[in-house]
Amino acid sequence: MKVISYNLNKHRAAGELTALLETHGADVLCLQECDTNDIPEQVGGLRLAEATQRNRLGLAVYYRESTFRAEEVRAISLKKSLHDYVLKPAEERMLGVRLRDIDAGRDVIVASFHAAPLTALNSLRRHQIRTALTELQNLGPGLPALMVGDYNYPVFKENLGQKVRDQGYELTLSDARTYTRYRFFRGHYDFATSVGFDIAHIKTLPQGLSDHLPILITAEVTASRGGGLA
Repeated sequence: MKVISYNLNKHRAAGELTALLETHGADVLCLQECDTNDIPEQVGGLRLAEATQRNRLGLAVYYRESTFRAEEVRAISLKKSLHDYVLKPAEERMLGVRLRDIDAGRDVIVASFHAAPLTALNSLRRHQIRTALTELQNLGPGLPALMVGDYNYPVFKENLGQKVRDQGYELTLSDARTYTRYRFFRGHYDFATSVGFDIAHIKTLPQGLSDHLPILITAEVTASRGGGLA
């Protein structure tokens, strides 16, 4: 399974999606900071599963209909930062989709995630990540789950990785930095947390109009786990 995650930077990079999908042959597309009033039902051969509704610049998940069938969708509001209370940029920061792999006859969960901005504390982002990962399992207890997106967590990722492992998930970074706007904040912002998946590779793709670079995740359901967790 190939998944692309892309923060569109206030929808600026929306025009790149078709070419991005055609070039890399992704099966699932997870977006952050997309204009949910201006996204198509289909893009690059993928169908929209759902987009968040409570914030204009929100999240969306697309999937390849020939490979998957969308079974259930859940958007989750997470603990707010001061930035959220004052500027109200985002209500729902995680959008999870339960997908039926048609050929394999099993379900998996894929989610798009966008953590609070750098003005918030790492402790708040860890709380958001922990809550989001817990909520994913409500879409299907024991199912393989992959959450990708903008984690806004450029430093102290070793601590975050341990917290994620304590929940039974793995944190995987891409092969190059994914954010370039501010000199002192450049680094890995966009990555993946997963359970029940073998992450073969996460590649940072070339930069477009966004300040974030898209990432391409190549993953397979862990063979020993099949469609669920032991």
